[in-house]
Amino acid sequence: MHHQAEDSGPGGYAAARLRLLNEKARSGPPRRSALAGLTDEWLAGLFAAGAPAARGVSLVAVGGYGRAELSPRSDLDLLLLHDGSDPGTVSKLADRLWYPVWDLGLALDHSVRTPAEARRTAGEDLKVQLGLLDARHVAGDLGLTTALRTTVLADWRNQAPKRLPALRELCEERAARQGELQYLLEPDLKEARGGLRDATALRAVAASWLADAPREGLAEARSRLLDVRDALHLTTGRATDRLALQEQDQVAAELGLLDADALLRQVYEAARVIAYAGDVTWREVGRVLRSRSVRPRLRKLARERSDFLRRAVVGEGRALGGGPAPERSPLAEGVVEQDGEVVLARAARPDRDPVLPLRAAAAAAQAGLPLNLHAVRRMAAGARALPSPWPAEARQQLLTLLGSGRPTVDVWEALEAEGLISLLLPDWDRVRCRPQRNAVHLWTVDRHLIETAVRASAFTRRVSRPDLLLVAALLHDIGKGWPGDHSVAGEVIARDVAARIGFDADDVTVIATLVRHHLLLVETATRRDLDDPATVRSVAEAVGSPGTLELLHALTEADALATGPAAWSSWRAALVADLVKRVAAVLAGQAPSDPEEAAPTAQHERLALEAVATGAPVLSLRAQTEPPAEPSGDPEPLGVELLIAVPDQAGVLPAVAGVLAMHRLTVRTAELRSLDLPDGVDGSVLLLDWRVAAEYGSLPQAARLRADLVRALDGSLDIAGRLAERDAAYPRRRGVAAPPPRVTVAPAASRHATVIEVRAQDAPGLLFRIGRALEDTAVRVRSAHVSTLGANAVDVFYVTQEQGVPLPGEEAVAVAGKLEEALRV
Repeated sequence: MHHQAEDSGPGGYAAARLRLLNEKARSGPPRRSALAGLTDEWLAGLFAAGAPAARGVSLVAVGGYGRAELSPRSDLDLLLLHDGSDPGTVSKLADRLWYPVWDLGLALDHSVRTPAEARRTAGEDLKVQLGLLDARHVAGDLGLTTALRTTVLADWRNQAPKRLPALRELCEERAARQGELQYLLEPDLKEARGGLRDATALRAVAASWLADAPREGLAEARSRLLDVRDALHLTTGRATDRLALQEQDQVAAELGLLDADALLRQVYEAARVIAYAGDVTWREVGRVLRSRSVRPRLRKLARERSDFLRRAVVGEGRALGGGPAPERSPLAEGVVEQDGEVVLARAARPDRDPVLPLRAAAAAAQAGLPLNLHAVRRMAAGARALPSPWPAEARQQLLTLLGSGRPTVDVWEALEAEGLISLLLPDWDRVRCRPQRNAVHLWTVDRHLIETAVRASAFTRRVSRPDLLLVAALLHDIGKGWPGDHSVAGEVIARDVAARIGFDADDVTVIATLVRHHLLLVETATRRDLDDPATVRSVAEAVGSPGTLELLHALTEADALATGPAAWSSWRAALVADLVKRVAAVLAGQAPSDPEEAAPTAQHERLALEAVATGAPVLSLRAQTEPPAEPSGDPEPLGVELLIAVPDQAGVLPAVAGVLAMHRLTVRTAELRSLDLPDGVDGSVLLLDWRVAAEYGSLPQAARLRADLVRALDGSLDIAGRLAERDAAYPRRRGVAAPPPRVTVAPAASRHATVIEVRAQDAPGLLFRIGRALEDTAVRVRSAHVSTLGANAVDVFYVTQEQGVPLPGEEAVAVAGKLEEALRV
């Protein structure tokens, strides 16, 4: 029952609309339908007042309003349709309709057209045609509206072979521009792939009668996205489709959900259903259009053979009433290729063949073909859980699927859409569509695991046990669905899953070790001193064997590549490779020697002597590269080596860090040490050996860096002020407040220094602030290892007392506390 407006004026409608939107008992589809009905009544009243004799003119709702799906801040899409007999009256009527809508502050998308004009515009503009497919009569001449609907639908069906490819191209362009709804942290509910626009496109395909979308779950998915958009409009008071980070908790509360993560999971689930339905539907559209393009060439042949075919008995390779039946090529037992898809053989029995889903999936991925929707549903309907442990064939087919590279993704999605993955791997449900609130990650947890397996499949030739690598890749983040450290939880789950899949006890242990330590290499390589024997020994003890180290190296790279471009670089790869080489030596029986300060090179001595002679800093810049991946390629940059010699004095670390921040140079590693000068040379020199990279653009000239460093050391350059000015010049985006910085002492990380770890929001000048705070605590910084992933910085400092020995326990904790306090200001 609709709310009845007190009158047809804006005031009555506005009050009734407000009451409806404030009704907590009514939400979702009933509220959208009621809002559309209420709006219909109001507009019909305005129409009746402006055109008492409603002949030859009608008011038509199109688009979302035509579907009676009005969100609180939706546009009103209206067409004033007329027969052209009285343009003056129609113009006055339009004013009486549009102005009250504008007066209420409602967005309005309006047009005034004759049926012929509407039809012509639809033929020229695909978006207009899509809107008219949902045309609904609101007021006036019903016959006029009905005739237009009939004509537009007939045109759409007649023109479908030409218009549908254009619609598909429109969807693909929008997806490329907006991204995939099921993976975005701040998704556009309407425009992103798998969003409301795609759901509308699927309705248009169905209206063409050329193909139809899989209907199971599609209406519910669309309704869920509309519910989220309703809540977004109500909580923000704005007509927006973008689910921004700072609004997700409020939207979740409006929908009665636990938190923003629960909200995103529901959005992702809905988007996945719509996106998968789109994949299947557009594939079917392509198949139908291809068959139509071939048909004229076959008509003559078909006529010549029609008498024979009518008399023929249906047999293998033949079909009644036409040409040859679709060709079926065997791919595996019970699995064949037909018409560019993988289908089940006629004799396949899913209810008696529990390995069939994995066999079909492996065959599809190996052939680079999609799994037919009906075949997947048939397998899902008859599927039974595999025995534990799995038969050897099932394990082999899983490994074949995981090792097939990029085609694995679409095949896995097809199995998951029908619940087959959850049947095979029940632990998968906890990571399914689970968001990762880290800008470094491109994917949800489940998609990241598949992406890692895809990346790992390229490394199977460089490890002795590719099967263990692929399974570890699939399971390495499986613990993210559980509380606590996901690596610890994942180890337990991986043991259970690997045993269930059918690996023996030794292999289960290796897989569990890989999952437990899948972050070990990259975190150690980027945050610890690799010259410290304690660092290398700790990794060797955790890994245990050369074979596991080999697998862990490949998994580390696959994981980082599957995370996103910010997670892997030539620099990180070089550090990890260096660490692996050192650990392999230890595992081969070579004990790492205690580090000795390397003798200064000739370049070091030259810079030091020049610094003493001039009483000022001296520096040099030199590019660092590694050999190219391809023989014909160019060397890949690892960064730039910055050597600085400066007369020993206070404030060197913050001064250098501040100058580099001013010049937009990112610090990757930093080593500081005192240099012994040749006999007869007075004074003491600090030598800084740093690796830096330009944020963007080219490196500054060494002379400019030196000039600014001189001014920073003598106090004439206000680094803090300059960085603050630059920071203030760039407006900050609203978003989730960053957690406060955390500073800890790493226990037993080194026998030669105290290791202090700083975790903070990355920002220009962070290393400058840390260096200044450490100067205030009067500790000596021996080396720094800087690691940044997205917005998060993890900086590790090896510090000692002035005498070069580690800090006592209580003093180390006090230094960490003072540093954390300074960074919180």
